[in-house]
Amino acid sequence: LRKQDSGDGPAVVVIFILGMIFMPLVFWLEFTFEPPWWLHMVLWSAVILGAALALLRPMKGLMIALQYKHRASDSGLEDYDQD
Repeated sequence: LRKQDSGDGPAVVVIFILGMIFMPLVFWLEFTFEPPWWLHMVLWSAVILGAALALLRPMKGLMIALQYKHRASDSGLEDYDQD
C-alpha cells in the first residue's frame, strides 16, 4: 500500500458531509429557539468534533481502498504490474 496516499481528500469529504448535515440543524435551532451564542459554541463544537473524529478514519480507509481498486497513484505514472 505504499503507493496509495490519501492526502487531504478524506478531510475535505468529511468537512462537506458534516456541513451538509449540521448547518441546517444549526439554523433550525437558531431560528426556532434563539439560544445564546455560547450555547451554540459549546453544543456544536462538541458534536461536530466528535462526528469529524468518528468519520475521518473510515473516509481515509475508503479513499485508500478506492485508490488500490482503481490502481491510482499520486502522479498517475506508477506501473503496478512491475512490482
